[in-house]
Amino acid sequence: MEYIHNSVLLHETLDWLDIKPTGTYIDATLGGAGHAAEIARQLSGGTLIGIDQDEFAINRAQQVLAQHNDKAQIRFEKANFSQVSQNMKDAQTPFVDGILMDLGVSSFQLDDGQRGFSYNHDAWLDMRMNQDDALSAHIIINSYEEARLTHIFRQYGEERWASRIAEFIVAARKKISIDTTQQLVDIIKAAIPAAARRDGPHPAKRVFQAIRIEVNNELAGLQTSIENFVDILRPGGKICIISFHSLEDRIVKDTFRTLAMHCTCPREFPICICNTQPAVEILTKRPIIPSNDETTQNPRARSAKLRVAQKI
Repeated sequence: MEYIHNSVLLHETLDWLDIKPTGTYIDATLGGAGHAAEIARQLSGGTLIGIDQDEFAINRAQQVLAQHNDKAQIRFEKANFSQVSQNMKDAQTPFVDGILMDLGVSSFQLDDGQRGFSYNHDAWLDMRMNQDDALSAHIIINSYEEARLTHIFRQYGEERWASRIAEFIVAARKKISIDTTQQLVDIIKAAIPAAARRDGPHPAKRVFQAIRIEVNNELAGLQTSIENFVDILRPGGKICIISFHSLEDRIVKDTFRTLAMHCTCPREFPICICNTQPAVEILTKRPIIPSNDETTQNPRARSAKLRVAQKI
């Protein structure tokens, strides 16, 4: 199967990174390697470090980036970006000039009917980005208690009908194991009243998002990872982060804001005694969103938000 990958906010991200030909850059979420390929294309003697926890993504990126091996040093690491960011910090990695984190699910993951990420393809309930991980969507749906399912759907999916959907799932699995994405979609549709399903996104969208976040532990350590990556940024270097839902964007925004603070003293203190020095300057006061042309060509880009900070 040939996968078509559309890199979200590609030109905006590359403009902000302002690639130096001999610089060192990290793509912490390789995915379809669209951003990485453009970074590599602009290098001449520089270094690109590509990171992803998905073996398929690493293999595909190696093929995509092979044409740039003569002009750039390209390294790959199969790992979660949180592990790599800490390892790089601990190893006192030489400073890098720019870092990209694209927190969305790659098109090839959604389009691969065997991965179970999409509610539009009938497949085994999986959703693991790292196929070596033990936890899968199948385990969550068939073993989590109703209260825990409700919490996940509400917390990670911001799903209005979280408790009702969890109730329907538990009732259904008492009769037969819930094995496929289509089974789950049918249960979700049955749980949500018809009037609530007429407008808005696909009725399973929020629940599938919530399960994916739980399976891959996507939000845990995001703040720490950003802080660790900023630590290895060269002064003047930039970190660009693309998020696709409000939970991720809130963490990115709040972490940037904390790193940019000049003072952490309580408000009632008459003078500053903490001597806090800001680590970054926030360059995007408001997130950058895709143009109408981009969302028309790639509807999956609709919810994308890009935030950029520069190391001081």
